[in-house]
Amino acid sequence: MRQYQDGNSGKMDRVLLGIVIILWGIVLTAGCLQVGDSGGNEGILQGKVSIGPICPVERPGVTCEPPPEAYAARKVVVYGEDGTTLVKVVAIDATGQYRTSLPPGTYVVDINRAGIDRSGDVPKTVMIRAGETVTLDIDIDTGIR
Repeated sequence: MRQYQDGNSGKMDRVLLGIVIILWGIVLTAGCLQVGDSGGNEGILQGKVSIGPICPVERPGVTCEPPPEAYAARKVVVYGEDGTTLVKVVAIDATGQYRTSLPPGTYVVDINRAGIDRSGDVPKTVMIRAGETVTLDIDIDTGIR
């Protein structure tokens, strides 16, 4: 250790050591944040949602497309592997598309039930891997007959 002329060598060394420790802690924390950053380590869950029938009586050759409000009223719901822990609620756009990023893991995908909606496609267990895309299309039967 250096000897300072004013006799405060111990105090000055402790201050310098404290500054070094703080700076080292900042460097380590920044490194951990970069490693733990999930931006590049996530996977994608996406798909197309079909809703129908929309009209009480559908005639051959006449289509009855779902309005944007029909999609807006429904959501794709992502649960943890246990099927009960809510992870994310994903909006469906006006054309029936949905897309979300998720950390790698196993999830249970379902829909929020609007009225008497039902689907044989969900609930479904999916495995999300980093950098990969899982496509899950969902057909929702409105029960209108």
